[in-house]
Amino acid sequence: MSTSQKHDHYQDSGVEWLGEIPAHWPVERNLGVFDERNERGRPDDELLSVTINRGVIRQSEITTKKDSSNEDKSKYKVLKAGDLAYNKMRAWQGALGISPYDGIVSPAYIILKPKNLRLSKYFHYLYRTPQFIEEANRLSYGLCDDMNSLRYEHFKGSYSPLPPDGEVDRIVAFLDEKTAQIDALIAKKERQLQLLDEQKSIRINQAVTRGLNPDVKFKPSGIEWIGEIPEHWEVKKLRWLLRTSVKNGISPTITENGEVPTLSIAAVRNGDVTFGENVKYTTINKSDAASYLLKTGDILALRGNGSKHLVATAGIVGEDVPQGCIYPDLLIRIQPTTQIASRYLVLQLNQVMRERVELAAKTSAGIWKVSGESLSALKALLPPPDDQRSILEYVDDIQKKTNESQLKILNLIVSLKTLRSTLIAHAVTGKIRV
Repeated sequence: MSTSQKHDHYQDSGVEWLGEIPAHWPVERNLGVFDERNERGRPDDELLSVTINRGVIRQSEITTKKDSSNEDKSKYKVLKAGDLAYNKMRAWQGALGISPYDGIVSPAYIILKPKNLRLSKYFHYLYRTPQFIEEANRLSYGLCDDMNSLRYEHFKGSYSPLPPDGEVDRIVAFLDEKTAQIDALIAKKERQLQLLDEQKSIRINQAVTRGLNPDVKFKPSGIEWIGEIPEHWEVKKLRWLLRTSVKNGISPTITENGEVPTLSIAAVRNGDVTFGENVKYTTINKSDAASYLLKTGDILALRGNGSKHLVATAGIVGEDVPQGCIYPDLLIRIQPTTQIASRYLVLQLNQVMRERVELAAKTSAGIWKVSGESLSALKALLPPPDDQRSILEYVDDIQKKTNESQLKILNLIVSLKTLRSTLIAHAVTGKIRV
């Protein structure tokens, strides 16, 4: 089916966000298009939620955050299949959609019952376009953008196009098919990104633990999860490869008038310590700060995190460290000797040692923590300096090539999402005839 055909005649809709629409499409105020559903008193029905990315879904499908709904759901609103719902506080972000299910939702949601149910899926597509989201933002009110609320009295005063039933059916069928095809392509590309990461991790792990010479003789490492290592490599406890004992940071109060730079834990990411917006300021005596000063080549590791998989992930302090910068209590400073390159040790902490680090982590009040003592007791691989340099050059090359491949895929994903959005907007406003 061609997507380049246009209707024979167009008219000004009289609605700024719609622009021109097919001349035979009427436009009506939403007051005459929807009834507001305000039924309550069914607390045992399935709990539903309105999301930005997926529209209306079952609350049980949300695994990324804790269910914050009230225990008493007697005042929750009834939502029926075919209704549309939107989050008053997030409509301007696109939290709106048709419900495939019967259930209940938070009282903060607005439930729209189309007077012509045939239009429900069409409105689902229409109201999730960037054009309508911008209109929803204009109609919303609040003390600031983050507090904006789209009340029903403002929504019902806005206008929507009403294509004839036959055209609505074709538009919905067309968009269902095309968006499914595009979504499948996006999912395929996202899987390619994951595979590239997995492949990169495997190759780096192999290089870090076995070196680059496949013909070298091997010996047992004495470390169960590593197995054999090159015969000329050593294995040492981490504490014997450090200039000083590992040291937790210090966390004086962050203040607007503070003069001493410190860090948020977000500074440790992807094997580096990133300053910039991660620098905060505090007040502390120079004598108290002296033993916490960061230097180029230091390693910082997360002492605690809500995710067990992130505990003890590490990053290297680069040459851009602010003068006099200290680090907070939730970070551990590691200062390696010249026997082992900082980056080579970070690769071990972030990949090779992960299993042992996670076994050593303890949880309290939902926070996973690892002690400096348990880190110091970890066994680390120690190749000769030349091997370390060769491995790091090889890792740099792998990361560069992987990043280049992933960037191409990410750009393609952006293009596919743009195509999807444009196709929907053009179909639901009649810019193309389907």
